[in-house]
Order: sequence, then C-alpha cells, then structure tokens
Amino acid sequence: MRQEVHTRLFAMSNLDRLRHLTFENFQTQGHIGLPPFQAASLEAAFNLARQFAQNLKGWLLLQGGYGCGKTHLAAAIANQVVENGTPALFITVPDMLDTLRFAYGDKESGFEERFDDIRQSPLLILDDFGTQNATPWAQEKLFQILNFRYINRLPLVITTNLILDDMDGRIKSRLLDPDLVSRVNINAPDYRNPTDDTNAGTSDLSFLHMHRKKTFSSFSLRDNEKIKPEDRENLEKAFQTAQIFARNPQGWLVFMGASGCGKSHLAAAIGNYRNDLGYPPLFVEMQELLDHLRATFNPNSAVTLDRRFEEVRTTSLLILDDLSTQSATPWARDKIYQLINYRYNAELPTVITTSFSLEETDPRLRSRLMDRRICRIFSITAPNFTGAAPVNEKATAPRRKRV
Repeated sequence: MRQEVHTRLFAMSNLDRLRHLTFENFQTQGHIGLPPFQAASLEAAFNLARQFAQNLKGWLLLQGGYGCGKTHLAAAIANQVVENGTPALFITVPDMLDTLRFAYGDKESGFEERFDDIRQSPLLILDDFGTQNATPWAQEKLFQILNFRYINRLPLVITTNLILDDMDGRIKSRLLDPDLVSRVNINAPDYRNPTDDTNAGTSDLSFLHMHRKKTFSSFSLRDNEKIKPEDRENLEKAFQTAQIFARNPQGWLVFMGASGCGKSHLAAAIGNYRNDLGYPPLFVEMQELLDHLRATFNPNSAVTLDRRFEEVRTTSLLILDDLSTQSATPWARDKIYQLINYRYNAELPTVITTSFSLEETDPRLRSRLMDRRICRIFSITAPNFTGAAPVNEKATAPRRKRV
C-alpha cells in the first residue's frame, strides 16, 4: 500500500523533471556573487530547507521574487525525502487546481481519491502558491487542503511570491502560526537574470540614489561659517551620532531641526554608508511615500496597497525623511501611524528627520518617539546651511571624524 501511494504521488508530481535540483548544486551566492544582505537571506533559506528535509516537522514557507531559488530549494527537499523512502507530492498550485477541476464531477476520474492523495500526502510541497486570482471554488479547495494538514499537523512546504496580506484571510491566519510555520523571505535577484534589479531586494520607492553625494566625507561641519560655538559643537555631536548609528543600526534615531540644518544629509549619509556595505536601506521622503501608497488605488496599478505598505514597514532599515502630519489627511495620518507603530513594536532600525518639535507631532507618534528604550532624539540647533566663504583666508579645512 505504501508503494502504491508512492507511485500515485510520484505520477502527480513534477519530480521526474526536477531530479537535477538538489541541495548539492544549490548556489547560495548566485552566478555573480551577492551583497551580504542578499546572501544572508539565501543562506537562511538554504539552512531551513535542509533542516526541514531531515526532520519533516511543521510547515516551511519560502517567499521571494521570481528566480530567487524558492523552487530549487522546494524540489531539493522533495528529492531528498523521496530518496530517503518517504512518499512526497511536489506540485505547482495551478497544475493541482487544473487536475482537480478535470476530475471534479466525473466519477470515473477519481476526484475524491486524488483530493485525498493531495491533502493526506506524507509530505506536500505546493509550488507557486497564490489565491489572489483563484475562483471561489479553487480558494475553497486550497483552504480545505491546508486546513486538513493544519489540523493534523502534516508537513507542508509552500513557495510563493505573494505577501501574506495578499492571501485568503483563513490561510494567512494559519501561516502566521509561529508554533507550526517557519517563514523566510529570500531577497536574492533572479538567478537566470542576475543583472535585473527588479527582484534584487532594492526598492523603486527608495530615493537614496538621488542623494548619492550626501556622505559623511561630504558633510560640512560649518567651520567656515559664523555660527555660535555651541551650535558647531552640537553639529559635531550630531555627526558623530550618525556615524555610530551607521556602523551598527540599532533602535531609532530621530534628527530634529530647522530646514537646511543638515539632518537630511546625515540621514542620507547613514543610508549611503549601509548601502556601500551591501545592506541597502529604504530611503523615502514622507510625501513621496504617501503618493506611492495612493497610486495603488489606481485600477491599473501593478502593486497592491498591502504589498507596498508591507515593503515599507518591514524593511530592515527605514530612513524616513521629512516626517510631518500637520497637513496630512486623516487617511494619511493613519497610514503614518500604522507604519511607525509597526516598526516600534517590532523594534526595527529606523531613522527619521523632521522639522517639527515633539509638541507639534501627532500625540500617537510622540508617545513612541519619547520611548528612550529604543529611540534617541537629537535636536540640531545649527542654522540653515549657507555654504558661505571662509571667514578669513587662513581658515582651515572642515574637521571630520571618519567612520
């Protein structure tokens, strides 16, 4: 009976065409090598997949863009498990739904037997999982399969390029169970087209490329301007604080001050420093971010609001430039609060610049910014940068302490 199940499952699987996809030939550095943050996500996925293949406990959810290695790892799990003698079913979700539709309503085609084989398989691997365009019938069948395996704690592997918010709420709820599900998001680019940045972990939201010249070495400590000694000392401390944060981003760093005092330059310098190390942050101006979020309401938008918002709130380092809520609509204020509150609860590294004082900030945001456990607020007192000529001909070059 075991051999008969094994034969049926293998006949439904695509494994005969995927035998070459193994752990041994999986390249965690891609074709051309990857920056650290991408290599780390690929290494984490590789290690979780190997561990899962050995233990077959719980569920494994592999998320990421096209060609990042999800299917290779899922097939490697299946090939190793089958080699060890355990029956497994590896099937893409569209193919599975087509198989069920073909058999549905035809007694001779054995729909019930096929459906039972899928949901009761000793190991089920669902490749290219997605429900956003599925019919109600297909969504119900997918839920029945996952719910059966959830109740019975049967091992399951899912690969998808969706975020959880794009999935059926019932399925999302089960995939969020930390006691059962291990999740990993692969930030690597398309293995087949590594020079395409579409899925390389960089975001079209980020404006860091427009601030490439704003580095620590190009930051002026205003030695050539007539400013108060205490303001110059304050600026030097802000400079040193930004350098320390750039070396090891932990918690939140908030720069407050008048327009042109240097806070955006320091925020961009942090971003450029991390980017040069291979850990690109998401640098976004507040108004531009809101425009991007509003654009998702366009029926022709290729990105949903949930996906766009998820990208921002979960990024490893967020640099939010020119935060303000004074003239924002109620919808915009709520989105800003949801973003700040999520990163506050998750304690994700965040840099914020604002021209407003704490007293002028939305009370909900102010309460989070005032938490000294994770947030440091630095008020820059220097006046607007003028780029003035040296005070005298003997003026020395600006003093800088390099990172």
